[in-house]
Amino acid sequence: MSESEDRGEEIDFAEVMRRIPHRFPLLLVDRAEHYLAHTSITGIKNVTHNEPFFQGHFPGNPVMPGVLIVEALGQTGAVLMSKSLDADVSGKAIFFMSVDGARFRKPVRPGDQLRMKVVVVKHRGDLFKFRGEAFVDGKLVAEAEFAAMVVETGL
Repeated sequence: MSESEDRGEEIDFAEVMRRIPHRFPLLLVDRAEHYLAHTSITGIKNVTHNEPFFQGHFPGNPVMPGVLIVEALGQTGAVLMSKSLDADVSGKAIFFMSVDGARFRKPVRPGDQLRMKVVVVKHRGDLFKFRGEAFVDGKLVAEAEFAAMVVETGL
């Protein structure tokens, strides 16, 4: 295996936008790295002070909502699924099926870089089960197991 294969592939913002339908203000993955098909990926979200949720969560003490950290983990998993399956995203979407064991360890604040390590626990057809961990400065801030599948949207 070459060094580039050991590290996995980089996925830039343009490819993230092609792979998943999310858009501002709900697109929570800026780019990804260490992509290994059907295996793992690391999503990156640069958390900025102008995120719309900080206006109300919480004024004077901004904290990224835990549910959005789980959503960011899910979007990272969706990028891995889309690229692994080489999915044609027109008329299809990747939907959460379940979230289990979500734990929040430390607050995520403006200026933090959220690094989301997502690994495939199980894969069958268009269904994936993942384990995700989110880190800031190398420290675990959140974790969860979740499942997602490709769904026809009919659009």
